[in-house]
Amino acid sequence: MGRLTTHVLDAAHGCPGSALKVELYRVEGAQLTLLNSVLTNHDGRCDAPVLQGADYQTGVYQLQFHAGDYYRARGVELPEPAFLDVVVLRFGINAEQEHYHVPLLISPYSYSTYRGS
Repeated sequence: MGRLTTHVLDAAHGCPGSALKVELYRVEGAQLTLLNSVLTNHDGRCDAPVLQGADYQTGVYQLQFHAGDYYRARGVELPEPAFLDVVVLRFGINAEQEHYHVPLLISPYSYSTYRGS
């Protein structure tokens, strides 16, 4: 069965992005439907796939990573408004593919992602 996983690495501190809120939405036109909301664990990963089973369908999805809240909780002083507050990644899934892994590398002023394995 297919699944979607993610993890977060904090480039500014050289560590996993732990206790960072991640939300997954299904995108249908202009409508967003919340499918899952999780906090990353001590290793910057989610304890289970953010999408799997019957919900794993071909379509457009959006991951939202609450980077601003994460950095504020770490005591990082961010400008108001923060340059990066919620990092939004919109991507497509072809359910014929068994596994999509979408990691995020963040700092208060930059991010990068890719389709991992």
